[in-house]
Amino acid sequence: MTYLEAVNSVLRRLREDEVVSVSANPYSKLVGELVNDAKRIVEDAWDWSSLRNTITVTTTEDIFSYNLLGTNTSFKIIDVINDTSNYFMEVASVSEMNNYFLNQDPPKSSPNTYSWNGFNADGNAIVDIYPVPNGVYDLRFNIVQRQDGFTQDDDVFNVPYQPVVQLAQGFAMEERGETGGQTGSAMLQLGRSTLSDAIAFDAARYPSETVWREV
Repeated sequence: MTYLEAVNSVLRRLREDEVVSVSANPYSKLVGELVNDAKRIVEDAWDWSSLRNTITVTTTEDIFSYNLLGTNTSFKIIDVINDTSNYFMEVASVSEMNNYFLNQDPPKSSPNTYSWNGFNADGNAIVDIYPVPNGVYDLRFNIVQRQDGFTQDDDVFNVPYQPVVQLAQGFAMEERGETGGQTGSAMLQLGRSTLSDAIAFDAARYPSETVWREV
């Protein structure tokens, strides 16, 4: 479903006329904002399989800082693997990384540690690795990447759209009052129930991630 289709779905449920663009009038713009709010709630509720991605960083000798192209401020790391040396990399704190690089002479070898160092001007995450690479290594960053807020009519959802539409409708009903005999709170509850079901279906693909184990 596209951004425009979601907005029109909400408008139909509210007995409003459909639009040819989300920016067609002030009310459709408002509904567009509510759809984006609902989308973010759905995206943040679970590490959806449709949002999971792997970004491979290929190192260069003597370079320890890299941009993770395609990320934004809403990404989450699952794990990091040195695919060349065949082991999981460990995360270090900023203080630990400063100690490695500023209080001692860092060695050059296969990287086994990483640490985040903010974002560049394009909004991509910056990652520092240690030891300093002594050659070419492929590092696989397995992440969950939430989408930016929609701005274009043809932007497409990567998460289940049903709870997004229902939650957005509930927000709109709360904003203007009761609609068609339903209250906003009732529609919001339906949206939460649909979201819960969607999470259950997707979580079944990752049973180990929903089981707590003592370490």
